Amino acid sequence: MNTTEQETTQTSKQVISKEDLLNHWQGHRNLTRHVIEAFPEKEFFEFSIGGMRTFAELTSELLAIGAPGLKGIINRDIQPYNEAAVKATTKAGYLEKWDQATSEINEYWNQLTIDDFSKTFNLFGEYEFPVIQNILYFIDNEVHHRGQGFVYLRALGIQPPFFWNR
Repeated sequence: MNTTEQETTQTSKQVISKEDLLNHWQGHRNLTRHVIEAFPEKEFFEFSIGGMRTFAELTSELLAIGAPGLKGIINRDIQPYNEAAVKATTKAGYLEKWDQATSEINEYWNQLTIDDFSKTFNLFGEYEFPVIQNILYFIDNEVHHRGQGFVYLRALGIQPPFFWNR
């Protein structure tokens, strides 16, 4: 195999670029931010259906996973999951924390190398998987929780943001 063939083979293994994956994740984060904004203050903290968690509680979970998880991956520092560290008392406080986490994700993301994605990391001391799987979990979990937020908003008579408006 000549050098050109080797380069082609290595290049073709990557399906999505690091930058495109970050843009995909941040697009989801942007949409989730719009969902937070759409909630009236009181309902953000109090409304639930069938005993499910409020959207404020779901948002706390998302804040405790994304930026802290990525920070742990970058620093190879296994810290326990800590939802209490990211709670706020107002919707504006949550939005501020959301924006701060978005900046932190961008900062840590820039420190990731392509090789890091295939390395194993024990996320929160509980989930030992390759880094790419941890990152996909961050995104999947957010999409799942945002879907619950959509249901809540509809139940409150509020049109949720369009899912493609990322």
